[in-house]
Amino acid sequence: MKYETLKRVMDIFLALFLGAIFFPVSLVVALAIKLESPDGPVFADIPNRVGKDGRLFQLHKFRSMIPDAHIRLRTDPTLKKLYEEYKKSSYKLTQDSRVTKVGKFIRKFSLDEVPQMLNILKGDMSLIGPRPYFADELEEQQLKYPHTKDLVKKALSVRPGITGQWQVSGRSAINFDKRIEMDSHYAENMNLWYDLKILFKTPFVMLSGKGAV
Repeated sequence: MKYETLKRVMDIFLALFLGAIFFPVSLVVALAIKLESPDGPVFADIPNRVGKDGRLFQLHKFRSMIPDAHIRLRTDPTLKKLYEEYKKSSYKLTQDSRVTKVGKFIRKFSLDEVPQMLNILKGDMSLIGPRPYFADELEEQQLKYPHTKDLVKKALSVRPGITGQWQVSGRSAINFDKRIEMDSHYAENMNLWYDLKILFKTPFVMLSGKGAV
């Protein structure tokens, strides 16, 4: 069996298995989100992400921020300084006033990512792969780091993943240029052994909460 076929079979099996394992936890998370902010949706209202070959897709996540957080960051004058910090920090914030109390907890242990099992089943994502970036993030970061353009192309040649090399190597503590270098390296060298090493590291990173924001 070819690696690509084996990887897809493994993705479907693990997505179904992990989806079933985390289903009770997902119900609790959904209830907690609604109890904290009843008027907001359970799932994150975020723009599409960039997938394989540059195709945009809707990424499923539990909402960890106030409603319309993504739009408000870019349009609310009171959040202008936060937006500038967001862009300077490789589109990550260590202190973000938009994150809810429930959101802080589910982000720390990556529980907000569980709905992405649906993305795997739909074929948008893989369990292991490069980070799924925002379109404007890639555009602005390539202006900031011009030498990463070829690395971005390589990273976008494969399906993005829920976990990957950068996620088990520091997560949000890593700047874009180093992150995309890791993503490109994975895309160029992906194999079953590489996948298994990342997969075995992931639970320990989730439990530690290291690098999560």
